[in-house]
Amino acid sequence: MKLMGFRVRQFRSVEDSGWIKANDVTAFIGTNESGKTNLLVPLWKLNPAKDGEINAIQDYPRDKYHIIRAQNRKPVFIEARFELSEQLTHTVSTMTRLPRDQVSQVIVKKDFDGLFYVEFPEAKGPSKPETQIIRDKIVQTVQDINGIPTTLRTDEPLKESILQVLAAALSVAEDITELTIDLPVLTQIKVILNEIDLSKAARRSSISPRFGQLVDEFEELIEAIDVPEPEENEEANKLILDNLPSFVYYSNYGNLDSEIYLPHVIQNMNRNDLGVKEAAKARTLKVLFNFVKLKPQEILELGQDFAQGSSPTQEQIDVVAEKKKERDVLLQSASTELTSRFREWWKQGDYRFRFQADGNHFRIWVSDDKRPEDIELEGRSTGLQWFLSFYLVFLVESQSSHKGAILLLDEPGNSLHPIAQRDLSAFFDNLSKTNQIFYTTHSPFMVDPNHLDRVKAVYIDSSGSTSVSANLRAAEGEVKQTQSIYPVHAALGLSVSDTLLQGCISVIVEGTSDQYYLSAIKNFLIGKGLILPSREIVFIPAGGVKGIAAVVSIISGKDQTLPIVLLDGDGPGLSGAKKLKETIFESSPNNVIVVNDYAALESAEIEDLISVDFLASIVTRMLPRPADLEEDFLDVVQSDIPIVQQIETYASSNNIELQKGWKVELAQRTKTQLLREKAAKQIDDSKIEAWVKLFQHILGV
Repeated sequence: MKLMGFRVRQFRSVEDSGWIKANDVTAFIGTNESGKTNLLVPLWKLNPAKDGEINAIQDYPRDKYHIIRAQNRKPVFIEARFELSEQLTHTVSTMTRLPRDQVSQVIVKKDFDGLFYVEFPEAKGPSKPETQIIRDKIVQTVQDINGIPTTLRTDEPLKESILQVLAAALSVAEDITELTIDLPVLTQIKVILNEIDLSKAARRSSISPRFGQLVDEFEELIEAIDVPEPEENEEANKLILDNLPSFVYYSNYGNLDSEIYLPHVIQNMNRNDLGVKEAAKARTLKVLFNFVKLKPQEILELGQDFAQGSSPTQEQIDVVAEKKKERDVLLQSASTELTSRFREWWKQGDYRFRFQADGNHFRIWVSDDKRPEDIELEGRSTGLQWFLSFYLVFLVESQSSHKGAILLLDEPGNSLHPIAQRDLSAFFDNLSKTNQIFYTTHSPFMVDPNHLDRVKAVYIDSSGSTSVSANLRAAEGEVKQTQSIYPVHAALGLSVSDTLLQGCISVIVEGTSDQYYLSAIKNFLIGKGLILPSREIVFIPAGGVKGIAAVVSIISGKDQTLPIVLLDGDGPGLSGAKKLKETIFESSPNNVIVVNDYAALESAEIEDLISVDFLASIVTRMLPRPADLEEDFLDVVQSDIPIVQQIETYASSNNIELQKGWKVELAQRTKTQLLREKAAKQIDDSKIEAWVKLFQHILGV
């Protein structure tokens, strides 16, 4: 099950978040106290991997605490929409007798009493048969029976009775004015048909089988339409809840200390009255001891020494020594496993961990290649403390349901170096292949400018409630909203965007390679005097079609002036252009441009704006040349097929590996070549003419 979106209502500072779209990685940005945590916690409490019980004092909205507390039926505070796997969809479809497309998505709700509710939002119920089809079935049966000769004496009265019953049934069907027939009418017709008792018909009768066929068809129609609502199917509901992904929540409060006093740990693990910080710490300690497969009480007992002043026997000394040895071996084994598994995650250093128990104390020591000496965990960076603590929580809590567990991270990596924060952001991308991730942040280094479609702005609205929006300028009038999206501005290098872009013509493109090509074309045309822009033209990459809307919301400014958008003519580009014209650009559809309109080629990408031979020669020089290569790319390139598609096909057929980012490298090389004087002679006049028309469109000429 994959989370498609969720909605929080009446939970702490959130009155109603509205539906929040979920990505593989989703980031919530906002100032302190904007309520970011209050979006993650209710999602966690939908189905926590561990702990996560509802706490009325902490979780009810304070201004409604007395109201909710007195209600017999507590309100729903979280609802989440999931897409079911193919296998699960098939099973639910079989259980509910509904088409697969009606049960492929499900909404799971939970109220403050901990009760679950399951809904299938796409379920329309079984389709009713068309009235005309029912009439045709009866008429056809009448015709067939009239055409059957009666070879038996008993068939004559049976035939007459059947025709009378069919006439009555047809009369009911013909009285229906609606296009479809519902269950009560079908049942009424079936009652009429049942007036004929076929069990008394002769075995060799040639009439009864044809009439029986119609009776069977009506029974099938009634069975197909007489299907209960899927929400009432307890078996299906149980299946959904059994397969509901677990949620792992982690915040900085749970960071481990290097020295742990075991008696306090034992005491706190059995308490239910701890504050938020203390509870988070106790939870992480539970996880730690779960990992080492020992209980704090057991570690104490294994290391228990003799009472001071006692005179133990040699046998008693041997028993105590053996227990301590067993404890050391267990901790050493756990240390080795943690070191090995942690290296697969953390790329900032080659760390080695050592667990040590000494009397009432449990310590965590850390060393690495640069500092081989053991140092207490607290003596290392807080970033390492966070990552180790989070790793243990995720590793242990999601162990039983690792596949599909959803991670909720509150302010992850705050203490990490900016470069490490970037690495953490990249790590999220890799981890999201198996586990969806939601995190809160106010660090620009945790915002990926190439994936702004993942970002949701969180702020306090005029009513004092937490609001969230994918439109990063949804409430520009709110001062706190502007502060909330500052990390995005910084991530984009637009912290001074209002000044930087003022007076410029902004053109949003899909990626960095588009930026290179268009900048080169602009400079080429200006150099030849073919365009004379009065304002600077700035090309802003959005990191793909999905990021367009987010960038538009940022750079459109307070006056809501819409920028120009240039998209490839491939499938995603055409689909994105259509959606933009129907939504954000409904009033300015001409601001959305597709490359196809200027490349004179179907499914054209930005590269197809460049002369084929000019670009093909650059590709030929850029690609590796295997020893057995028979033809260069320049020899086989065609002008009527998108060139990127040709490059990929050529590379595949010649066992040439295209390096990651090859399109950007090609764009950089093309820009360099295009700005050289002799390039003008290598560019087709038709291409230059298309460039001029494109930039005239951009300039509004």
